[in-house]
Amino acid sequence: ELKYMMETQHRTQSPQTPATSRINTNMDELQKKLSRRNLINEGEAVPEIKTVVTSVYTEFPEFSRKEIKEYEKMFKLYDTTNDHFIDLAELKYMMEKLDAAQTHVALKEMIKEVDEDFDGKISFREFLLIFRKAARGELKCEGLSHIAKTIDVSEAGVKGAKGFFEQQIQAAANSDKFAAEIRAEQEDRKKKEAEAAIRKEEFKKKMAHLQ
Repeated sequence: ELKYMMETQHRTQSPQTPATSRINTNMDELQKKLSRRNLINEGEAVPEIKTVVTSVYTEFPEFSRKEIKEYEKMFKLYDTTNDHFIDLAELKYMMEKLDAAQTHVALKEMIKEVDEDFDGKISFREFLLIFRKAARGELKCEGLSHIAKTIDVSEAGVKGAKGFFEQQIQAAANSDKFAAEIRAEQEDRKKKEAEAAIRKEEFKKKMAHLQ
């Protein structure tokens, strides 16, 4: 009877195929990421996730090398801290420059939609996910859809993309120049006010001496 039960159990267990194994592995990884996000939300200190670095050229075969280079230019344009990520503040700046300013909540939702490692910011790989999802019609956030529609980096649109990036860079340069001019004017005004205050004080001392 024991032998019959063991044979029956062996027959009823489905063999684990490679596909099943991959699904189980992916589920385990997802569970780990969700657990990490819960710990972060609870204020717990959690170590950084170590990810295996793969080439974006092989992971995103639907894009040509030229297209990926153009996407990278756009990414670097708004990665103002040069830390290889676009955080909430940088995404806010980006959307303002693209004439599509978003609320704080909307910006967080935009990051959340492509933030696969749950670090609260967008890596270049996750940035590419925006355009992959757009091509597949999978984007939910209106802000991300706007990014995807703003510039065409397809082979036919690379020339237009170059012009767009140059315009954005020039606009940023003009903005910095304007800000520098304002700072210079403010410094000059402060200097003149300080000099006027010194002259006034010297005049008071001179009048007091005459009295």
